[in-house]
Amino acid sequence: MKKAVKYWCGFVLLLSVFTVLTAFLPGYPVNPDLKFPYKKAGLIPEQAAAHLLSRFTYGATPGEVEEVVKIGPEKWFAAQLDAQMPDDSLNQLLDKYDALKLTNTQVVAQYPKGGQVLRMAVKDGVVNKDSVKTDRKAYRDQLQNYMQQNGLKPEQELLRQFINQKILRAAYSNNQLQEVMTSFWFNHFNVSVVKNDCSQFIPAYERDVIRPNALGKFNDLLLATAKSPAMLYYLDNFSSSGNNDNMQQGDQTPRRRLMLQMQNADTSRVANIPKLKAKKAQGLNENYAREVMELHTLGVDGGYTQQDVTQAARVLTGWSVYPMGAYGNAGQKLMNRIGDDKLQSRGFVHEGDFLFNPNRHDSGEKVVLGHHFAAGGGYDEGVQLLTMLAHQQATAKFISKKLATRFVSDNPPQSLIDKMARAFMNKDGDIKQVLITMVDAPEFWSAMAVREKTKSPFELAIGSVRALHADVNQPYQLFNWINKMGEKIYYYQAPTGFPDKGQYWINTGALLNRMNFGLALASGRIPGVKVDLAALNNHHEPESAEAALTTYTKLILPGRPLDETIKRLTPMLNDPKLMEKVDEASAKTPAATMAPANDEMMAQQPGLKGKRKNNFIAMQATTGNNSMLAQVVGVIIGSPEYQRR
Repeated sequence: MKKAVKYWCGFVLLLSVFTVLTAFLPGYPVNPDLKFPYKKAGLIPEQAAAHLLSRFTYGATPGEVEEVVKIGPEKWFAAQLDAQMPDDSLNQLLDKYDALKLTNTQVVAQYPKGGQVLRMAVKDGVVNKDSVKTDRKAYRDQLQNYMQQNGLKPEQELLRQFINQKILRAAYSNNQLQEVMTSFWFNHFNVSVVKNDCSQFIPAYERDVIRPNALGKFNDLLLATAKSPAMLYYLDNFSSSGNNDNMQQGDQTPRRRLMLQMQNADTSRVANIPKLKAKKAQGLNENYAREVMELHTLGVDGGYTQQDVTQAARVLTGWSVYPMGAYGNAGQKLMNRIGDDKLQSRGFVHEGDFLFNPNRHDSGEKVVLGHHFAAGGGYDEGVQLLTMLAHQQATAKFISKKLATRFVSDNPPQSLIDKMARAFMNKDGDIKQVLITMVDAPEFWSAMAVREKTKSPFELAIGSVRALHADVNQPYQLFNWINKMGEKIYYYQAPTGFPDKGQYWINTGALLNRMNFGLALASGRIPGVKVDLAALNNHHEPESAEAALTTYTKLILPGRPLDETIKRLTPMLNDPKLMEKVDEASAKTPAATMAPANDEMMAQQPGLKGKRKNNFIAMQATTGNNSMLAQVVGVIIGSPEYQRR
């Protein structure tokens, strides 16, 4: 009997140890006791699943609501937080985009800007820069031949691959929450391809900075963005430098000599330099210091002053970019000759593409938000500043409100924001824990939150593709439609990022474009995007348009009350001019967005020219969907109810 008791106690102890250890393994729920309070809000499991999917994915795929109900909303959410689900099919689609795997240095070398190509060609004696004034065509041909011979590619091709991968990831990734959070944080730490200095570095910015940290610690994400070339160029911190009066010209210590060499090498720039001659330091730049407080951490009402901004800018002087590319050779050769060990011993910090250059750093004392930084500091005081900002109560509230606005409602309850802010402070800015606190709160499931967000054009397009189980072979075609509907991803110029409230997206013109998009998608008139509407209903053809409307609203809008929507949409089914609108919309789509012509097909249609040719090609993409069914599905996608998430 004693042996049996001893054995049982040992088994229980072993089981307890196993339970503790497995809690830290990938795939194990972050909080195994999590129980979402959706029933108290009056939601049935199907409605709860639909709400979760509307918030933490780009839209439910066919049958996904039922899958979430089956495994349980809590387990589904835990798996999404873990972000370790296999994406083999997606990765196969992405393999053909070779530029996505390049480092920043490789991007600068292979995808130079137009001005750089010209300077390289002139230097190599291939192009006479005066020829542009006499024969523009010959000039362009010379540059194109020069690029081909040297393995150079236009920057637009890099951006095209980058945009394509974004659309494919959003449409097909199994780790949907990670993709949604990647978009959220990119928008929060916005950079824009419109600013030429940073555009080459944006693909690596999303790949290496945003996506890996999207579900980690906020402090890590903040520091990673601050050190990325994309952000350093976008907000001009790469050129910000201090004026150290204590460094006399007669000081010729080894450190001073090295600093003068580094200044002459002009390591603050990596690309797009008009001349090889070094530029003088341009002094203090407050752009990044201001935005890191106002937009990235504390918020506009975060309790800082203009003096704090100036002092923070001084702390962050010397944060720059390691030289790369044709016009960074001088600085790169110098640093290679000196070696990282010697650079580090003299106060330089080289981490990947980031370089802290002490000869540009303001070494005087500073005070930011009451925190004193002693004179003689270097790189570490910048890290201390960002860490301090990341752990402020104002930051916790600001980030929590932005998350709640994105995932709950345009005007989230203060009670929810306070809960999330406490989790942010108590859990060291752990983004997963803040999200768990949000989803575990009654406010997330209330009637004030369900279906109360408005889809952005990107969310509408990707959600439609997912809802119709579309096959996307030309992602850029979707980008053109998303742009037409008002959201040109990666091109938003202001550091605020796109607004996250419905009033920004919805007006009469926007609703018409959304209806046109739904009709174009459903009728197969977006080149390179194929849909099989009959397959969604197991190839059972509805008897009438009214029957089709009832069937397909349930398929496309699962977990929602649909009686009012069906009643509102029924009169549109018999509009004889509705399909003409999609013809008009297709005709107005720029020619560059249409599919390239198939020679054999066009030979059989000699009477077609110009836009009519492209429209004919687009028509061939229709995969057997009859016009009635296409019109029904298009109307559903364009309906007010479908714009809500």
